[in-house]
Amino acid sequence: MDLLEFARGPALQIAAYVLVAGTIWRLVAIILLKEKPEFSEPRGPGGLGAALKVIYTRAFTAPVFKKATLYPKILGYVMHVGLFATVFLFVPHIVFFQGFLGFDWPGLPNSAIFVTGVVTVGTAIALLVRRMTSPVLKLISNFDDYFSWLVTVLPLVTGLLIPIRFGIRYETLLAVHILSVALLFIWLPFGKLGHTFLVFITRGTTGMAFERRGAKT
Repeated sequence: MDLLEFARGPALQIAAYVLVAGTIWRLVAIILLKEKPEFSEPRGPGGLGAALKVIYTRAFTAPVFKKATLYPKILGYVMHVGLFATVFLFVPHIVFFQGFLGFDWPGLPNSAIFVTGVVTVGTAIALLVRRMTSPVLKLISNFDDYFSWLVTVLPLVTGLLIPIRFGIRYETLLAVHILSVALLFIWLPFGKLGHTFLVFITRGTTGMAFERRGAKT
């Protein structure tokens, strides 16, 4: 078995199993958390409406912080939109998803995806530089922050190298790209990248708790 066969076969399959199992484990662990007793009288119902409200409002910055956080906020949105486009709107990726979903959707031209990938990597580097140069961010950052950045950027970089080649065999570059995706799958449920599937759960729970306590959201 050569490297590409290993990457496409056992490596990607094992990574997918770990991704699914790890995600279920995180969700079950949250569901089974013991709820803290409420000793104060509820000031609101704290229902679905409160959850949806905070999910929406947390997508934007509070007016008092807008000026100070405008730069990282723009970078964050650009990076997330770029990641979405490169993962879900690249035609070879769509073909891959079609293999187990059974349906496809329109994609973007390869040139547009390449430019998007370059911009996304550039944005990620800018965010990393900000984290490493900001005294506050540097102080609160740990291994999880930097490793999560690395495993997110690696599939982008290895994917961008495929059409350039640099004298390296296409099959080798494709195998390295798939292995980097497998590494991302394995790490995603256990590190801070878990916000990929937990962000709306945590924000919704916060919204319901805040409304019950009468806090402004």
